[in-house]
Amino acid sequence: MKGNVLAWLAGALFGVGLVVSGMTDPAKVQGFLDFFGAWDPSLAFVMGGAVTLHLVLLRLVTRRAAPLFDTRFHLPTRTDVNQKLVVGAVVFGVGWGLAGYCPGPGLVSLGTGGATAMIFVGAMTIGMVLQHQVAHMHTEPGGGLTTVVGKS
Repeated sequence: MKGNVLAWLAGALFGVGLVVSGMTDPAKVQGFLDFFGAWDPSLAFVMGGAVTLHLVLLRLVTRRAAPLFDTRFHLPTRTDVNQKLVVGAVVFGVGWGLAGYCPGPGLVSLGTGGATAMIFVGAMTIGMVLQHQVAHMHTEPGGGLTTVVGKS
């Protein structure tokens, strides 16, 4: 219970940070990505601050034997760059550039009730469902779109 409350508070703080930093404003994000036009470098400072804070806190937190609300840390172990990673990064980048949203800011922006945020999150959800189904088609014997619907 305590862990869920803290997770909710951390998510709320993250959402507030996205709003304050301008990451939920598609025009600001697209301005940041417009290197050959009216480039707005302000989001580079937001990202730089986030990466720096993460590097410092990761070193401090992982000195503990375990997290506060789990028995072990769940850190990534893969370090290879493969086709799935590259394709996913390209799709993410193209979507971010076209829409001006990535998943976190898109979800936070739903709170405004704006049509663009709703369209983005809807399209993102459809894409995630399709990716999940296609991935299962390749891993399950006899798998197909009709056989994986409803499975998790």
